[in-house]
Amino acid sequence: MTARLFWESGAMGQRMFVALMPPAPVREDLAAFLEPRAEHPWIAEEQWHITLAFMADVPDRAVDELIDGLASAAARRTPLNLQLAGAGAFPDPWSAKVLWMDVRGDVEELERLATNVRNSAQHAGADPDGRAFRPHLSVSHLRRVQEQTRWVRVLDTYSGPTWTASEICLVESHLGSGPHGRPRHEIVATAPLIGRESDAFAE
Repeated sequence: MTARLFWESGAMGQRMFVALMPPAPVREDLAAFLEPRAEHPWIAEEQWHITLAFMADVPDRAVDELIDGLASAAARRTPLNLQLAGAGAFPDPWSAKVLWMDVRGDVEELERLATNVRNSAQHAGADPDGRAFRPHLSVSHLRRVQEQTRWVRVLDTYSGPTWTASEICLVESHLGSGPHGRPRHEIVATAPLIGRESDAFAE
């Protein structure tokens, strides 16, 4: 059965993204690495994710088809063995706005998954942004552009545990409604990576 966990008809222009969510042991290991460096403005641990596609304005009419299309796309891909290791900055360490952890492991398969997800979103009328896919997990959004070469060097020493990513999540982002004015992320549905055709989301 297709699951629509939190979404209700009537909301227009929903801000959504599709992502992989690292499990608790992975988040806890990275959090322990960052904790002694609390002087830096890190993103809250519960918001860490690896974005596959971002859709800034999903019409109400597109949500059902988006959910079903993502389920089918995910079912064609197998689970991924991944690791957070190394780091970087957007757009670069000398004029950074975002600090991120690199993603290693089954990266080619991850890129194929992202392509399938974006194609499904496009087909459903939930247009994803046009940025090239760069596997990463953001750990800091800076208020202004800054030189961050020192922090990139620090983060680049990190090598976390491996894990198996076995599902994707469709998430609605509510800007400014989380603690301290941060976004609040609400999982709408999940879909398993099972390596075969399926149109069923997991409850």
